Amino acid sequence: MAAEAAPPPSSPSASGANPGRNPKRKRKPKPKAAGSSALNPNWAHLQSKLPQRPAATHLGKRKHDAVPPPQPPMPAEQSPPAEAEVKLEPTSEDASLTKAVAIDCEMVGVGSDGSKSALGRVTLVNSFGNVVYDDYVRTVERIVDYRTRISGIRPKHMNKAKEFWVVQKEVAELIKGRILVGHALHNDLKVLLLSHPKKDTRDTSEYEIFRRERKRRSLKDLAAEVLGAKIQQNEHCPIEDARAAMFIYNKHKKAWEKNMKEQFRFKKKLKKRGKKKPAESNGNDPNVPTVLL
Repeated sequence: MAAEAAPPPSSPSASGANPGRNPKRKRKPKPKAAGSSALNPNWAHLQSKLPQRPAATHLGKRKHDAVPPPQPPMPAEQSPPAEAEVKLEPTSEDASLTKAVAIDCEMVGVGSDGSKSALGRVTLVNSFGNVVYDDYVRTVERIVDYRTRISGIRPKHMNKAKEFWVVQKEVAELIKGRILVGHALHNDLKVLLLSHPKKDTRDTSEYEIFRRERKRRSLKDLAAEVLGAKIQQNEHCPIEDARAAMFIYNKHKKAWEKNMKEQFRFKKKLKKRGKKKPAESNGNDPNVPTVLL
């Protein structure tokens, strides 16, 4: 009888290992969870009716993956708002005669070629800019050029015009004893054949402060700078021009009046000195004969 085969000898590492320590075991894979349909048979039917979500990527959801809401278009570069145009309106409802009145005249052309100026319209406003006088004038000579582009006067205006001598008298009475304001007043007074005391005239073309390099400036230029108003854009309006001159004067009235007082005070001193010098020289000059009584 054959001898039984001896078992194979155990390896020394196996024999020398700690009998109480178990060798590492391979983890058993977890059983896959049953499908939702297996847990609840009605879930598959309900899921088919619900809207399907898009499959998530392997990166998962990120905030920036969401579609941003549409942004409003960038506004185009806007130019700065234009300054509101200043209109020369009366500052009060008071239409009475005030201590100061402003005048403006519009001329028409007479003579053989229309180059000679004659009074066609005259306007007076008070310190508040209200009209106290405004009339068209019938010229003594035949009108050759109405100068409508500047004067705004047309043939139809002569139908209600007053005679020159009537207008001249009425204006003279209104400005008498008052401060007369205007621009280039010598032109207005010339066509009216009137004069006015120098101490009572306030001419915006002559006031030193308003000059540029000692040169006279137009009323249109002064109105834009001092009042921020645009005048004389097309036909001239004597009401608007008279208001412009008055409002310019009102803005500088305090300094202007002070300057006028100083000027006339200085002129009076010069006159007094001029009177004293001839009297003193007559007494000392040997060439002047002495009257013996």
